[in-house]
Amino acid sequence: MLEQWADKNQIQLVFIQPGKPQQNAYIERYNRTVRYDWLSQYLFESIAEVQHHATQWLWIYNNERPNTAIGGIPPRQKLALVA
Repeated sequence: MLEQWADKNQIQLVFIQPGKPQQNAYIERYNRTVRYDWLSQYLFESIAEVQHHATQWLWIYNNERPNTAIGGIPPRQKLALVA
């Protein structure tokens, strides 16, 4: 299903080697943040509920949550500084 969607949208899927998360460190770190910050905090009753929480969390992540990798400011603030 993913492969069909990628083909339809002319997207090339590239996978890291199994057991080598360091090959994709930025994404792996983001996935860890998602998992620890909210995904493991709730028992969801539906996909709609997951989507609702994900949307709320992503807004907070980008607009309010300090990010130590970019100087302790939210990503939106960092973007405003470099734009």
